[in-house]
Amino acid sequence: MKAAVHHEYGPPEVVIALEDVAEPEAGDRDVLVRVHAAGANWADWSMTMGMPYIMRAGYGLRAPRKGIRGTDVAGVVTEVGAQVTALRPGDEVFGWGTATFAEYVSVPPDHLVTKPTATTFEHAAGIAMAGCVALQAMRDVAKLRAGQKVLVNGASGGIGSFAVQIAKALGAEVTGVCSTPNIELVRSLGADHVIDYTVDEFTEGDERYDVILDMADNRSLAERRRVVNRNGTLIPNSGVGGPWFGSVGRILGARAVSPFVSQKLRPFLSIAKREDLETLAELIEGGTVTPVVGATYPLADAGAAIAHAGSGHAQGKVVIVV
Repeated sequence: MKAAVHHEYGPPEVVIALEDVAEPEAGDRDVLVRVHAAGANWADWSMTMGMPYIMRAGYGLRAPRKGIRGTDVAGVVTEVGAQVTALRPGDEVFGWGTATFAEYVSVPPDHLVTKPTATTFEHAAGIAMAGCVALQAMRDVAKLRAGQKVLVNGASGGIGSFAVQIAKALGAEVTGVCSTPNIELVRSLGADHVIDYTVDEFTEGDERYDVILDMADNRSLAERRRVVNRNGTLIPNSGVGGPWFGSVGRILGARAVSPFVSQKLRPFLSIAKREDLETLAELIEGGTVTPVVGATYPLADAGAAIAHAGSGHAQGKVVIVV
């Protein structure tokens, strides 16, 4: 089968190439999925670059031990293991796995749910990681309640576009922060207010928010805290950081400060859960949430897709069509 592979760390558009590799086999407890589309995430860029350097301790010091990236996936089940009963060949599914930038991928069945009929494979491929982060941030970390004021910084990106819609579904008054070209998109997602960061800086305004989900890293913790209500919640969730430890320092800093301030500073690590995929599928099937796909690339251009996803300026999700 064909797969997008890299044998060294470096810029994705340079080190990733299309290669013939062995087709994976479905173990007794796995299913084989014919990949129709796979979402590219910032994490794919980070792992291709081998940064932050601390991650190489787990993925290979000088070169990646496994050279096929990709987590999000949408496709059709072609084969099921002997102990799998929940899925059958022909089922259209989406979810998460490993090495999904390929024509086939072997996935545990509890990592997949049925694709909503209301969406395409391309749109379903962008749900798992971004959707779960947004859902868990709004519902579980912030414990968002109807009537609260929410600001999403990075509202037009993959996670941000889900967060705006989920916050609205939970009854919040939502402000989205984005650049000029994305203002109408963010409004179409249901944002009550939109701030163009090229014109106005939300940390310098008079408005205060009950919850801020910050997908950017353009202001200090103190500056962002200034516009959070006294008992509000700030969720700093940018993956950007230094070359050695990435965002670890910022996360530790937020947790160190949190016990000494009235606000709750809650950086978190999202873990994909099947029940959250089911919740997202229901929201999408019901028309409450619509995945946003800003760009698609063929598998042969996976390197360019990963570079786009890692740029920090992608509109919605970047998807690789297989």
